Amino acid sequence: MGKVIIIASGKGGVGKTVFAVNTGAALAKKGRKVVLIDMNVGLRNLDLCMGLESKVIFDIADVLSGVCKPKRALVRDKRFPCLYIMAAPQKTEKFQARSENVKALYENLRESFDEIIVDGPAGVRGDLRLASFRADMGIVVTTLDHVALRDADMVNSLMREEDVRERAYVINKVNMNLMRTGCLPSFEDVSRTIKSQLLGIIQYDENIHLASNCGYPIAFSHGNYIEENFGRIAERII
Repeated sequence: MGKVIIIASGKGGVGKTVFAVNTGAALAKKGRKVVLIDMNVGLRNLDLCMGLESKVIFDIADVLSGVCKPKRALVRDKRFPCLYIMAAPQKTEKFQARSENVKALYENLRESFDEIIVDGPAGVRGDLRLASFRADMGIVVTTLDHVALRDADMVNSLMREEDVRERAYVINKVNMNLMRTGCLPSFEDVSRTIKSQLLGIIQYDENIHLASNCGYPIAFSHGNYIEENFGRIAERII
């Protein structure tokens, strides 16, 4: 049975979606069958980061409302035969779902995929509780900012309340030069605030940003430290 992993963040702009697509790509490179689900309703971006925006016909709202079967909403990434996405709707009013519908979708996808990676909404809105329902693992993405760290702690607490028992966090966009100023939280500050496992630390690198804007997860590339880093993160997830 596949593993449902919710990727969350306390605030926007910390790189949650880019982290989700690169983690999915890293898992697919290891031969895992992966589906990336966008549940950031009204702020759909996962398809753009994957370069698959023109391939989307049906979305998760169509699946949860019964318009189509889950299989019809899956878009395969031809770069990897074992990597798929399911997009979110562009309009929030189209999305009407209950926890039972989400549970049924997850159970359906568990039968066909090794990892179901859910790109959840930023913050602690009700949609995050919905996306976290019956998830096996929760990963909170944060940056070394006091605001992001406080919000990440709130998200971690919410996932604990939703009985997401395996929880971890990722520190993203780390700029060592800024850290040396002493104005930012330290790694120790993060570990004291977020009571869960550290999954990985990702340096700020403009190549990650450029690649995602070109619809190319940089974890697809070969022979660089970014690929190796996401590969290690994928191993810890498996």
